[in-house]
Amino acid sequence: MRPALDRRALLALAASALAGPALASPAAGERLARAARAQVGVTTHYDGAYRKLAYPGGDPPRDTGVCADVIVRAGRDGLGLDLQQLVHEDMSRAFKAYPQAWKLPGPDANIDHRRVMNLEVFFQRAGTQLWKAKGFVPGFAFPGELAPGDILTWKLLGQGPHVGMVVEAGAHPRIVQNIGSGAENIPLAMMWPHQARARFRWPAA
Repeated sequence: MRPALDRRALLALAASALAGPALASPAAGERLARAARAQVGVTTHYDGAYRKLAYPGGDPPRDTGVCADVIVRAGRDGLGLDLQQLVHEDMSRAFKAYPQAWKLPGPDANIDHRRVMNLEVFFQRAGTQLWKAKGFVPGFAFPGELAPGDILTWKLLGQGPHVGMVVEAGAHPRIVQNIGSGAENIPLAMMWPHQARARFRWPAA
């Protein structure tokens, strides 16, 4: 059962945007990882079409989605935090801080949280960025010690940005992602052809 959204937690995260890092505890990271793994076999398709969503808590049908939906759903199911609302509220405060690639006049709660570049800016503004690439870094070579629940972003070979979540750490880390055929649990090493962009760790719940 999905945990109820905690308004106090939402406000605390929004207030952390100008503060220092408030990184998730190992237990919180494990909850995120479990919620990501639970999507495997449920989300079996990829569909990047624009959809009108409820707000807050809006979601496409669980059998489909994009790479960012893996992160959104893990946040809701694992920590009771709603990236749709968090990103929308932060973009409403600081729209010009976010990428203008889509030439929108203002925030759009139907799609903003489902765009990787917006998530990167949101997590950076929340003080949770652990690393950002300078130059080319192979897609498996994120420096530092990965932990379950860490959020990784890439520039896909010949394509655009992509996001996934670490679900197992150690010598052979694994991620859950939706790169085109639904949520899948794969070795991080399989991302070697792509370009690593950044690593984030979810704020403490």
